[in-house]
Order: sequence, then structure tokens, then C-alpha cells
Amino acid sequence: MKYIGAHVSTSKGVASSPILASQIGARAFAIFTRSPSRWRSPAISEADAQTFKQNCIDYGYTPDVILPHDSFLINLGSPDAAKLAMSREAFLDEFRRCEQLGLTMLNFHPGSHLNEMDEDDCLKRIAESINLTLDKTEGVTAVIESTAGQGSNLGYRFEHLARIIELTEDKSRVGVCVDTCHSLAAGYDFTTPETYDVSWREFGDIVGFNYLRGMHLNDSIKGIGSRVDRHAPLGHGELGLEFFKLLMRDPRMDNIPLILETPDEELWGEEIAWLYSQIPDADRDQKE
Repeated sequence: MKYIGAHVSTSKGVASSPILASQIGARAFAIFTRSPSRWRSPAISEADAQTFKQNCIDYGYTPDVILPHDSFLINLGSPDAAKLAMSREAFLDEFRRCEQLGLTMLNFHPGSHLNEMDEDDCLKRIAESINLTLDKTEGVTAVIESTAGQGSNLGYRFEHLARIIELTEDKSRVGVCVDTCHSLAAGYDFTTPETYDVSWREFGDIVGFNYLRGMHLNDSIKGIGSRVDRHAPLGHGELGLEFFKLLMRDPRMDNIPLILETPDEELWGEEIAWLYSQIPDADRDQKE
């Protein structure tokens, strides 16, 4: 079964997010549990955490279809000792917020070497940051997001994701989120049925579908191999609607959160409904 949703706002409090997701027909959703652009955020009150959990129950969302995203400031591979310490502290706080909310995954961008250290050394530092956090927490899986490869960001090659997983000590608590815009910009061609199969075969061979914990569904303003991260509404970019039709018919994407991060939130309800309409009737009837 496909679980499609969007990254909804928490501007009115984290407890409101399941309600907002239900209003756009989402069966999955993503949130920030703290400000994505500040190093420190107010704690989540226990009352808000309990209301969030109850709203998830009331609106039919289980932890396996909720994919929170961490702060954009965090760089787990930073070559700067002070920034690395701040990033690790914030990352741990993100995990503890997930624990408090009863969530089981945290999606994050792996990190950047800032042209100041060797690529593999940076990947080792990212894995070390993950290991330190997993040792201090329970029940939350670190979900590495594939990136577009802008600047010095790592995670744009499937090999980067596989290397971080290789170096993560508790492999039961590490996974991957493939962002469709990022992967196209990184050089993976999904634009025809033939290249779609080739690219996913490469992912399976290098990373493994057993590590796929979620996806971000975005079209891309920029083309294949551009290394530029610019999201577009579905069908308004270089991926095109055919890719998303193929995705909806692909059983390898069943039972994981498929999260829209397209730039026009007014379209999310329509995009979710359209994506569901692309699932073959037999599959939809059997699984719903």
C-alpha cells in the first residue's frame, strides 16, 4: 500500500500536524520538531507531546508513516570542531524530541566537507556522529537523505549512502530517504521506463532496498546531473509525470512514507489525489 503525504507546518504547534495532514488527504506526513533555521528551540511540552500522539491515533497515523526532518544547520561531517560539536548536540536533541513524540525515524542531510577535508574522512565523521547519537538514544532510526550534491554536500552518490551505512554500528537503526529531485540533479536518470529501471537497479545493488525507509517526491527545475537543488511541482520539471506514474506502480515503494516537498503547498491536496489515482485499480482495491 502507498502512504503519500506532505511536509506539513508546525507553526501552530506540533500537535496540529496530524490534523493538517488529514485535511489534504495525506496518509503520511513529515514535520520539523524544532526550528530548521536555529540552533536552539523551545522544548516540546509533555502536554503537546501527548496531544500529538492522541491526534496521530485519532487521524490514523502510525509512527512508520511519519518522517520528521532535522534542522538545516546541522552538519554531521563538519571540519570545524566547534560547528561539529553544535551539530552533534542539535542532532541528539532532534532524536530525543522524536523519542518524546513516539516517532521512530529522523530524516537528515548527511553533511558537507566544505572543501576542507577528504571526502571519505567526512563520510567517516558523519558515521561517527550517527554512532554517537544512536548510543545515547533508543527506538529512532537515522534516515539519511540523498542530496543533489550542491557545493560540498555529500550523499549525492549511492556510494556515499552505502559507505555511511557500512560505518554505522547498529545497522538496524539506519536507513535511506531518496529525494527524487535530488537524485535526478545528482545524475541518476529516471525519465524513461528504461532508465528508471537502470537507476533503481543501481540503488538496489549499491545501497539495497532493505534500507529504503522513505522518499521525498519532488519534480526538478534543473536537469540530470546539474547538482542544483530546485524543487518543482509534479509534472512541472525535468522528471515529468511519467516518472511519478511509474513510481506509483512500483511495489518496492509500498509501506514507506512518500512525502511531497513540492514548492506550492496549495497544490498538495491535488498532487496527493493525483498520485493515488495512478495506482492500478486492482492494487488499490486489494490494499485499501
